[in-house]
Amino acid sequence: MAANLDPDAHLMLRVKRGDLEAFEELVNKYKQPVTDLVCRMLGDATEAEDLAQNVFVQVYKSADRYRVSAKFTTWLFTIARNLCLNEIRRRSRHPAESLDAPHPEREDQPLRQFEDAKTFSPPDALLHGELDQKIQQALSELPENQRLAILLCRQEELSYEDIARVLGCSLSATKSLIHRGRETLKQKLKPYLRTGVWKSSEK
Repeated sequence: MAANLDPDAHLMLRVKRGDLEAFEELVNKYKQPVTDLVCRMLGDATEAEDLAQNVFVQVYKSADRYRVSAKFTTWLFTIARNLCLNEIRRRSRHPAESLDAPHPEREDQPLRQFEDAKTFSPPDALLHGELDQKIQQALSELPENQRLAILLCRQEELSYEDIARVLGCSLSATKSLIHRGRETLKQKLKPYLRTGVWKSSEK
């Protein structure tokens, strides 16, 4: 086996031969990055955990078809991308229930309840929480491929070449997606990121 083989690809080849310890090692290494990516794509932490598990189920089921043609992470994030897009399409056909919808047994309470962060968080944490919400909202409004390209570039630090493989498009198209996505985010977040921090309304 080539000495310069991607270590993760080497692990995946062991998985292909039925090595469960190698599979567990890959899951432990990439569960959080995959969950973070899916969460940013879907905007739902709970569903992100479920879908991330499905990503690794798919990895295991596809082990016998695995070929070392690119980095393991490229193959892994391609699976994550496909499952995310499937979920986004499913949502478009079956819109999620409103967070303000009444509970089926208690009409005076919403179906889902959340703690009021203002009650429990100091002001700085609140501001950062609001900023993160603004960033997530801006990301969610990007076209799917732009959003994924930005996340793979900034969050997972993949090369343009690897991102192009995940997206299934040319290198020039990938660079264009990232450029347009960045410009859109800059415009949407300009009021909040002018100095790199949330601007306080206090004088």
